[in-house]
Amino acid sequence: MATAMKETIPRQSLHKVVADRLREMIIEGELAPEERLKERVLCERFGISRTPLREAIKMLSLEGFVQLLPNRGAEVTSLTWEEAEDMFQIMSALESLGGELACRRATDDEIDYIRTLHMEMFRHFEAKNRPDYYSVNQEIHETIIRCSRNRELETTYNRIAQRIRRGRYMANFSEERWAQAMQEHEQILHALMKRDSHQLGEILKTHLENKLIALRRQIGGGQNNGL
Repeated sequence: MATAMKETIPRQSLHKVVADRLREMIIEGELAPEERLKERVLCERFGISRTPLREAIKMLSLEGFVQLLPNRGAEVTSLTWEEAEDMFQIMSALESLGGELACRRATDDEIDYIRTLHMEMFRHFEAKNRPDYYSVNQEIHETIIRCSRNRELETTYNRIAQRIRRGRYMANFSEERWAQAMQEHEQILHALMKRDSHQLGEILKTHLENKLIALRRQIGGGQNNGL
């Protein structure tokens, strides 16, 4: 990571603000895959103590952006293109099945909750607020999976989802793909509210396939590239 000018970080929700900034640095490549996070350098850059920085790093570890190393701090996670492609294909099948089951098993209240989340996500989309959009987007996908009432499906989904969260975030980095993803979510909600299991399964499958295509464009494509 190149030496940069000192930045001023607001004090409100400090660890969340720091996490947002670190996430942005990872996605934009300022912090490279497998790069160690140097606490002293980052604390000086943001003008903060180690406590909010470490809270931010823990937050990013739960999102799959960094890996905590025992007694050695943390480093940016790395995923080869081949690994990402394999996992997106699995996620596509899992989300498709989860959506089909959710149409049959979700309660009306759960579907209404997903609708509320969708409206919140759309507000973040209009405001161009990527971190909050991504957070609500993730909750929508996870809620649909929970509504499948299939514990093995949910466990497998969560295990893989954590590893490719950065890839999913990066896939919507272009304005064109972001708008397309929002349109796909409109279709997802519509199919779920109709309880059309076949349609929802197909839309979710296409949604993940389009993310993979966008991710390949974002990182330059090719199996020798990582993310």
